[in-house]
Amino acid sequence: MFFSEIIHIFVPEILKTMAKAILEFDLNDIDDELSHKQCVKANDMALVLWELLYNTKKSIEWELAERKEDNRYDALDLIYEKIYKLLDEHNILIDELII
Repeated sequence: MFFSEIIHIFVPEILKTMAKAILEFDLNDIDDELSHKQCVKANDMALVLWELLYNTKKSIEWELAERKEDNRYDALDLIYEKIYKLLDEHNILIDELII
C-alpha cells in the first residue's frame, strides 16, 4: 500500500473527528460582555498588528524621507497617527475592549 492510498483511506476518517470549540458568554454579565467584545475583535486586532509589523515601518520611512526638515517629535507623531488610523480602519476602540 502506498502512502497516498493510506492518506486517501484515513483522511476522511480524520475529518469526521475534527475538534471544534464553542465560546459562550452571558451578555448580561459585565465581564462576559467585555470578553465577548474582545473575542469578536480579535481578528481585527491581529490584522492591525500585522499591518504595523509588515507594512507601516516602510511607509513611515518613505514619508519621513519626503519631510527632511521634520524632527524626532514629528516622526513620533507620524507613527502614532499611523497607529490610530489603522485602529480606526478596523473599527477598534481600545477603551471598549479594556474598560
